[in-house]
Formats: sequence, C-alpha cells, structure tokens
Amino acid sequence: MTENDTVFARADGHEQVVFCNDPASGLRAVIAVHSTALGPALGGTRFYPYANEQDAVTDVLNLSKGMSYKNALAGLDHGGGKAVIIGDPAELKGEALLRSYGRFVASLGGRYITACDVGTYVADMDVIARECRFVTGRSPEHGGAGDSSVLTAFGVFQGMRACAEARWGEPTLAGRRVGVAGVGKVGRHLVAHLVEDGAEVVVTDVSDAAVRVVLDRHADARPGVSAVADTDALIAADLDVYAPCALGGALDDATVPRLTASVVCGAANNQLAHPGVEKDLADRGILYAPDYLVNAGGVIQVADEIEGFVFERARAKAAKIFDTSLQIFRSAEAEGIPPAVAADRLAEHRMAEIGRLRGFYLGGSASRP
Repeated sequence: MTENDTVFARADGHEQVVFCNDPASGLRAVIAVHSTALGPALGGTRFYPYANEQDAVTDVLNLSKGMSYKNALAGLDHGGGKAVIIGDPAELKGEALLRSYGRFVASLGGRYITACDVGTYVADMDVIARECRFVTGRSPEHGGAGDSSVLTAFGVFQGMRACAEARWGEPTLAGRRVGVAGVGKVGRHLVAHLVEDGAEVVVTDVSDAAVRVVLDRHADARPGVSAVADTDALIAADLDVYAPCALGGALDDATVPRLTASVVCGAANNQLAHPGVEKDLADRGILYAPDYLVNAGGVIQVADEIEGFVFERARAKAAKIFDTSLQIFRSAEAEGIPPAVAADRLAEHRMAEIGRLRGFYLGGSASRP
C-alpha cells in the first residue's frame, strides 16, 4: 500500500468515515461524513452490488463531498454525508439488515441523517427509523414526506428555466425541443413540467414500459411528446436542451462531440464522466448546469421533513434553484469560468463563512442542529 492508498489519504477533506460490519445480518456498509460546517450531514443511503470494497469507498467519498456542495447551494443548514451498503439489495435486503444499519446511524448521535438513494426506498426508511430517529424520506404514515421525486423534478425544471434565461433571454422552454434520457420517477415528472411550459419533448429509457406510460399520459399534448430507441439516437436528435435523468457518467468523451443541444440540464447525479468533460462542453459553447445545483429539490424536501414537512414551504425553497442557477451562470460568464467552478466557489464561500460562525458540529444536544 502506497502513501496515497491509505485510508486517511483517500478520506482527505472528510471529517469521518465509519465502517459498519454485522455478519449476522449480512450488513457491510460505509458511512462518510464530509462536512458538518453548516450543520448535521444529510445524504442518502445507497444499496448497490459494488464489484469490490475499494469501489464502494470511492463512491461514498465522492457522493458525500457532492452532498456538502449540494446542500450549501440549496441554502440548507446541513453538511454533506452519504452511506453505501455493499451487496445486491434483491438478495440481501431485509428487516434485520436495515435495523442493524439503523443502529450504526444512531451511534453517530445525529452527525449524519440518512434518506433514500439508489436501491433504498421509503419503506426501507420506515424500517431504519425503528432503530434510529436520524432518518428522513419516510412514508407520510410514519411522519415523513414520502417520495421526493416530485420536488427533484420541479427543481431541475427551475434550473432549466434559468438556463433558458441565460441562453435565450427568456425563462421558458416554450417552443424549445428538449430530450429527456430516463423517464423513471424524476424524469416523468420533468416531462410533465416541460409539456405544461410548451416544450416539445423527446424521451428515451431502457424500460419500454416507462416510455409507454409517458407517451400515453401526454398523448394529446402539443407540440407533443415522442420517443426514440436509445440514448445515442436522442443525443443525435435536433435538440435545444439535453436532460440526462438516468445513470451518472452520461457526459463522456464519446457523447459530448455528438451533442446537438446547446444546453445540458438534467436530474442524474455525477453526470460528468471525468472533470475534463466540462471544459469540452464549454469549448463547444454548451451551457452545462451542474447536477448538484439543479437536482437539489429532493434533499430540500427531506430537509424540510426534519422541521415537520409542509409541501408548499419545501416547494418555495426548491423554486429558489432558479435564482441560484441564474446567479451562477451570470457569475461564470462575467469571470470567464465554467458554471461548475462558479458553483463550487459559491458553495465553498457559504461553508467557510457560516462554518466559521457555527464551529464544529458535535451531535446530539451538545450543539444546535
């Protein structure tokens, strides 16, 4: 093992990394707390069959850092954290494993608050909450706000409106052609917002059933909703906006040169396959809305749940994604830097300024939440 491969070297910038092991239930999990400068770390739990433990650690460290920036840009009083449970949820997930995981989360005393992510759902949060009170994304029957995809899609739509204002001078997608890759929980709600705004929408998804649901729902829409066979066909279509709403890494060295859209704004996490992709987008004159800026509607919802969820209040907070996005686009243009750099600077400034006032969050009753 080299110096750069040590646990502390890999966790550089993180406050805490916790390895959770319970052989009896099959639980192997990693919880990463990147920052509590703004308050207790908030971020979801991902349940995924990683190829190896190294991949799991890499993922949780990247995701937790991303949550710090997302929460800061969303104006939340929360730092960034994330957790991963290693394994195939279809084979391993059960009450004992989830409750065991809940006890590990509880042991952090409120420094980390969890929520749904890939492979975990509202029903899982209800089970985890039987052992731990630091859980959001629960069902309404158990005091939660339920599915966060509605506000996630609403926030992405607000970010897209800001893109339209920055690129074409009007905060509307009316008359524009928008391609949506992935019409699952978030994507289908985004399509509805776009149709209502007067956009022409082209969709694709690996699930034919998901595509059919969207086409049937908007069969009478004008200018209309149509579908293409796959993502390759979508990015080659004559688009104004491309919205990646499925898996991460959608923007890579092979995809960017073929994009016809002049705006990229979608719900998927970690859209850039590597950091250099953003420069490639900028060199082609494509306005890229950082995913952690525009897809924060979901975390805004679960943060509001902590206060006692009120949909209208959470929606009003998510609507501010428009203002923040436009501020970042204008700052980026004025300074001649990519939007992600401008977004990072804004997030880091808030974490530094507010963190200086709050100091180090101790958890429990020792510090204000």
